[in-house]
Amino acid sequence: MRPTPAPAAKGAGKTSGKASAAFQRGIQALAQFVAREGHHCVPRAHAGEIAVTGEAAPVVVKLGVWVSNTKSRRDKLTVEQLTALAEAGVDWA
Repeated sequence: MRPTPAPAAKGAGKTSGKASAAFQRGIQALAQFVAREGHHCVPRAHAGEIAVTGEAAPVVVKLGVWVSNTKSRRDKLTVEQLTALAEAGVDWA
């Protein structure tokens, strides 16, 4: 009999490139919001524009929705994503 593999540690899985890029855009938009407003309380309806390398025009990020979704799915975030949120000053990360 072969032993069954141990379950992967939290955050050990890889996120898809698209999901990772979306997370990075969210972190960037959050940093801009905090620099401008001085706090992390993003209204749900807030959307902000950020410059993205390779894009001709600024990209709109629905930051309020991103924060809400990220918070509700925090148990599925990687260690790197949680670290990025903690470094950004997000208290629930």
